[in-house]
Amino acid sequence: MLLNEFLKLRGQQISVNKPGEAQTPNANTVPETNEQGQSFADALRQKLEKTVNVEFSNHAIRRLDSRSVDIVENGKLERLNEGARIAAEKGSNETLILVDSTAFIVNVRNNKVVTAMEMEELKGNVFTNIDSTVIM
Repeated sequence: MLLNEFLKLRGQQISVNKPGEAQTPNANTVPETNEQGQSFADALRQKLEKTVNVEFSNHAIRRLDSRSVDIVENGKLERLNEGARIAAEKGSNETLILVDSTAFIVNVRNNKVVTAMEMEELKGNVFTNIDSTVIM
């Protein structure tokens, strides 16, 4: 599942368009429902609300989407959430969370991923304005 599909299911606003570019509305379709009268998207959203804690800034969404990073593979999202929880317990404000080959900068107080980078981009970079690092 790609990031933009995941965020649509969560109901988080997605703005991956370039500045000045108009966003095209999606065609409204009637979703299929299960025996409880609940659509698949609603059932998945309800499940994700219980397990997903971090939100993603528009910048982080653009970064992950442009690189087609699958944040649900290998439990990456769960480990990111766990890293944010650990950082919060330690009193961190801005933390670097390393999950496999992806680095996430998380504003712990707002529980929001500010930006994300893949391993290739990490070399030669200096991370500033962080007060902790969590390696998951």
